[in-house]
Amino acid sequence: MPSNEASVLDVGNCSPDHGMIRQLLTEHFDVQVDRVMFVDEALERMTQQPYALALFNRLIFNDGSEGIELLHRAKADPQLAKTPIMMISNFAKAQDIAIAAGAEPGFGKSSLFDPKTVELLARYLPKK
Repeated sequence: MPSNEASVLDVGNCSPDHGMIRQLLTEHFDVQVDRVMFVDEALERMTQQPYALALFNRLIFNDGSEGIELLHRAKADPQLAKTPIMMISNFAKAQDIAIAAGAEPGFGKSSLFDPKTVELLARYLPKK
């Protein structure tokens, strides 16, 4: 039986947060989750394979840089511009800025296991 498995890219989250994000995604969706820690790495990965969704942390854990740089650079690249990209942040203002820059509406880490987050992600990912 063919799999409808989708690929998700998690960018810039620390190990504990990545673990929770992976748990959420794999519990509810037919996905494989890749993880990178830097924007340049994410862009390289995104050009090498298609992702159904890219999730980025507001602040990249390893260097504290702004995760929204991924969004700006991906949306400026014709090859990546149509990839859905979502910010992970509890801050409404950060979410508003990301959406205005072309991100899909995202969610915060405090709502990882909220049914509304699952509904939001189901717009982009195949359910189990």
